[in-house]
This record gives sequence, structure tokens and C-alpha cells, in this order.
Amino acid sequence: MAHAQHDTMRRALRREVAGTIGLLADAEDFAAMRRYQSFTFHDHTTYLHEVEHLLRTLAAEGKHTTLALFDPEEYEEFCAESGLDPDTSDGRTRFTAELAAAGPTVTYDGRPLSDIVPDLIDETLRRSTVEYAEHLLSDTGRCAHCGEDIGVASFTRAAILLSRILDTGSPGTQHIVCSVTLDTTPLLGSLHAERTPDGLLNLDETEALEVTTVLAVGIATKSPGGLVQRTTTQDQPDRVCGWRLSGEHLQPLTEAQVFDAYCTDAHTGEPVPPEPGLDYAPAPDLGPYDDPHTH
Repeated sequence: MAHAQHDTMRRALRREVAGTIGLLADAEDFAAMRRYQSFTFHDHTTYLHEVEHLLRTLAAEGKHTTLALFDPEEYEEFCAESGLDPDTSDGRTRFTAELAAAGPTVTYDGRPLSDIVPDLIDETLRRSTVEYAEHLLSDTGRCAHCGEDIGVASFTRAAILLSRILDTGSPGTQHIVCSVTLDTTPLLGSLHAERTPDGLLNLDETEALEVTTVLAVGIATKSPGGLVQRTTTQDQPDRVCGWRLSGEHLQPLTEAQVFDAYCTDAHTGEPVPPEPGLDYAPAPDLGPYDDPHTH
């Protein structure tokens, strides 16, 4: 009787153990891991099939499992710094544990792996963008005139601008995309928010941080950029407007400028047909910003 109770308790505890799988989503990354003899998979398609089978099995047992992208180069660096042999399952397990603690992950929710991988890649790119942007802001230094931290001031400015943009939206769903170009490197941030009929705004704070940070980099470095807001309201056509980043300010675009931006292929510069049922509108002026400092 006591033995059966212990088995029951152990099974219950197993269901409460969360785990993370380091996924080699890319065929090239998979090929890079094949140089290790302890990595026994030989075919990427078979590997993905087995991972998906494992995920379904763990879910059936009631276990919570997350996925993280496994990068062979980062793995090799991790093993070198930690004094681990990379050609061991222990090394891969230790690295995956680090990913679970500090890296971007997504939760397995029963969807096919082919549907989850794009979300995992997006989340990884989002985290990389924010980390890179934060690094750029930390290196902007101080204003030569007043001594103020340019990165902090730019972030504060960006947060105020984003707040004003969100306040311009009518009840419904707002999709905001901010883009900044540093030399030839594009930085992108996006945010979904929903304003209820009674004025309550619901948003993802992580996405809001991403957009604010990208916009702050544009302000701090005086790089070209812009921001587009698309509002979806029930029983009405979607409405889109935008602003162009100019120094510390977001200049509202006219209806024609928004139309041109939406109906031009960003890669080729060729015109594309306008989207049916979409209203192109002039952006509202976001008002003055009382800042005694000019950087």
C-alpha cells in the first residue's frame, strides 16, 4: 500500500516538472551539430518528427514544455567558457538549461511544430532586436551641452510619443509598427493593443518596450525611421496612418504620403495595388514636447 502511494506521488511530481527542448529548427544548424558523434540524428526531417512526437507525449502526461532555438555557434562558445566537452549530451543539456533560464522560449500548446517554429523565430528576433537596441542606447553617451544621458532622455521621449499615439486610437485593435534604419541595418518593433469602448487600453508590455526602445534608438542616433498605426474597429474599414521620424519628433504623414508608403514595395520600390477596404488617413499631430535640452 505504501509503495503504491509513493508511486502515485512520484507520478504527480513528474507531471509538475517543467522542461525545455533546445530545437534545431534550421537545417544548417542541424547539419552543424552532426559533427559531434554523440549527436545521433542523421536526418533533419526525422529529427523534427521525433521532437514533435516527444512534445505530444509530454503534453499527454500533463507536462509543461517550452521550446528554445538551439544555436550551434552559441553552444560551442558556451562549452568553451564553461569548460565542457561539446560532444556530450551533458553539454547540450546544460546549454538548454541556460536557454530556458535566459533565452526566448515559447510554450508548446499542441499545435504542429511547423506552426510553432515561426513564433519561436519571431520571439528570438524580437529579443535580439531589443538587446541590440538597448546596447546602442547605452553607448550614446551624454549630451555635450547639459551632461544628460542621451539614451535615457531618448527612451523617455519615445515612451511619451508612443503613449500619445496609443491615445489617438479609437476603440478597437491597434497594430503599431516602428522602423528605424541604422546605416543599412533595419530595426523593427511591433505592438498590438486593444482599446475597449470605455477607454481601457490593454497591451503587451514586452511589445511596448520593444517599440519604445527601437524608437528611442532612432531619436538618439538621429536615424531615419517612422511609425505606422493601423486601427481595426468592428463594422468599419481598417484605418491606417503614420509618422516620419525627424530628429526628436514624429512628423505626421498626409493621407497621400500614407497611401504611397502602403502601396510601394519596400524592397523593389515598385507600386503595389492598394488593399481593399482600407482607409488611408492623415496622422494627428502629437503635440509639442517640452524638453529644455537639445541633443
